[in-house]
Amino acid sequence: MKYGRTYNFSAGPATMPEPVLEEIRDEMMNYRGSGMCVMEMSHRSKVFQQIVDEAEQDLRDLMGIPDNYKVLFIQGGATLQFSMIPMNLMKNGKAVYIETGAWSKKAIAEAKKVGEVVVAASSKDKNYTYVPDCSDLDIPEDADYVYICENETIHGVTWNKLPNTKGHVLVSDQSSMFLSRPCNVSDYGLIYAGVQKNVGPAGMVVVIIRKDLIRDDLTQLPVYLQFKTHADAGSMYNTPNCWAIYCCGKVFKYLKSIGGLEAMDKLNQEKAKVMYDFLDGSKLFQGTVVPQDRSLMNVPFVTGDKDLDAEVVAYTKAAGFENLKGHKSVGGLRASIYNAMPKEGVEALVECLKKFEAEHK
Repeated sequence: MKYGRTYNFSAGPATMPEPVLEEIRDEMMNYRGSGMCVMEMSHRSKVFQQIVDEAEQDLRDLMGIPDNYKVLFIQGGATLQFSMIPMNLMKNGKAVYIETGAWSKKAIAEAKKVGEVVVAASSKDKNYTYVPDCSDLDIPEDADYVYICENETIHGVTWNKLPNTKGHVLVSDQSSMFLSRPCNVSDYGLIYAGVQKNVGPAGMVVVIIRKDLIRDDLTQLPVYLQFKTHADAGSMYNTPNCWAIYCCGKVFKYLKSIGGLEAMDKLNQEKAKVMYDFLDGSKLFQGTVVPQDRSLMNVPFVTGDKDLDAEVVAYTKAAGFENLKGHKSVGGLRASIYNAMPKEGVEALVECLKKFEAEHK
């Protein structure tokens, strides 16, 4: 790490690729001869339109997004989508949700304000430490969609096999695993991701939505909450989060330059193996998730003693590792090892944890 930077294991806002940050730094005062910073320029300018167009095209290239899907850059982050999705997709007023952790639970609570929510499967019985079997769900025929949080940031579980939706539209919150591995977009009706974990700065969500799901009969819905508004205006109905779009566009180009999502997946598998191999062999630390459902992005672990967990946080911070404290709702420890976390960072953390363990036998 250069510039005296720390290894930042935050769950979001999270670390970004250093080559991207360097490029942003170099363009900060004068973006490509425009005489101004991207933060200063009009979103209606030709220069910024090119930034948006390139960002969308690079994302389409990375994910292989088919032409019958729209890519939207919307403010409000992923949390706004907990409401926007049921508001826009509940034609029959009913949807199926799978509860696998804190974020799907929050999405369920918001969707209940809009219509009927059927929780078809849940892992609450074991404190969200696994993904339930969803090969034969009881899905009402009139359900408008099936919703999952594909990677639970807080509880550290991920879906390695998508649910059998029995022909219903699949909606996925991919916030904390977006662009971490190849994705067959056609398996979904809608994918969304808050960008501050794997892609860029906070304040925006990327929505990838199949065109036939964009409705024009929602005239009573506030205009900004309609997907149609953003789709028709090319994400420019009002001033978008210009800075986030610019930074995300840089990350998309960076991912393309290193070999795309296949290369990123390989690196993420290697990084996670370093972490999980250590936890599986440790006598002091234990992972909290069943092996087959472990996230490659968020690794929660514990010592079994709250005071000792706090000692670990202080010890690692003193050694130059930031944000290893678990989420306040679950406690313990958590290492978020998103795309931009280098393998050396994970290896260095493991060495630090080994040293702590040796000192606390």
